[in-house]
Amino acid sequence: MKAITITKFGGPEVLQLTEVPDLVPSKNEVLIQVKASGINRSDILQRQGKYAAPDSTSNEIPGLEVSGIITACGPEVTQWKKGDEVCALLAGGGYAEYVVVKEGQCLPIPSGFNFVEAASLPETVFTVWSNIFERGKLKPGESLLVHGGSSGIGITAIQIAHALGSKVFTTVGSEEKAKYCDALGSDISINYKTEDFEEILKSKGVDVILDMIAGPYFQKNLNILNEDGRLIHINAENGKDVDLDIWQLMVKRITITGSTLRGRDYDYKKRLTKEVSQNIWPLIENGKFKPVIYKTFSYQNAVKAHQCMEEGSHIGKIILDWES
Repeated sequence: MKAITITKFGGPEVLQLTEVPDLVPSKNEVLIQVKASGINRSDILQRQGKYAAPDSTSNEIPGLEVSGIITACGPEVTQWKKGDEVCALLAGGGYAEYVVVKEGQCLPIPSGFNFVEAASLPETVFTVWSNIFERGKLKPGESLLVHGGSSGIGITAIQIAHALGSKVFTTVGSEEKAKYCDALGSDISINYKTEDFEEILKSKGVDVILDMIAGPYFQKNLNILNEDGRLIHINAENGKDVDLDIWQLMVKRITITGSTLRGRDYDYKKRLTKEVSQNIWPLIENGKFKPVIYKTFSYQNAVKAHQCMEEGSHIGKIILDWES
């Protein structure tokens, strides 16, 4: 089968289309013929040698989410059958014609969605639900600040939090992105290049912050959090080493947490899949959340797809199309 492989660590040009061995599903796995693969920031880091795949997954083929058609099932699979159209969360290997994944990490493609739209869902939806609603315990009526509002994670967080009754603030890098986030449900969208989000939000207060920036944002986040506020980190693009005033933490009773999803065990991912199915899929089916696809590239143009993500002007998801 064909796959996009990382031939060595480096820039987008190290991605090459190669032939790799065919896959066979184990007892509780399904084999999916991939129709579309979502591209995520984690793929960039893996290509650069900064984010290794778990031991059970090949480090040569990136890709954390796909959509496609099940072509074979392991002997213990009960949830799916050959011919089912699904999207799936992976630990890696998604830039390929076929993937194998445990049955409990698959979801049905929402009604009316095509394969490209469905491939944009798993990584962002699972990340948002597990961090904002599980770890952050965001409740209706509370406020959420999302840094990086025009990213795949950001557009997902804005729409879901808005649909579930929370006030949403976000930071973005341009006025165009701010207007787009406003249209998705953001109450206040702040251009961090021209405005200081701490100055704008300090009088309002924030209950939950989803941060992928860290670095200089860390202290500003603590300053604007309400008492009993929750700060959740899912990346540290601007620096992982920060200073912490323990007294401020104590006085405001702030919870600081964070997570990565990729390395979690199957039992957790299976439970998370069920929660997403129960809580988020109905929102999608009812039209309260829609994917935002910035651009689709043929699988043969994976290098250009990575260049597009690194350029940083995109709003929403970038997808590899295996049918073009």
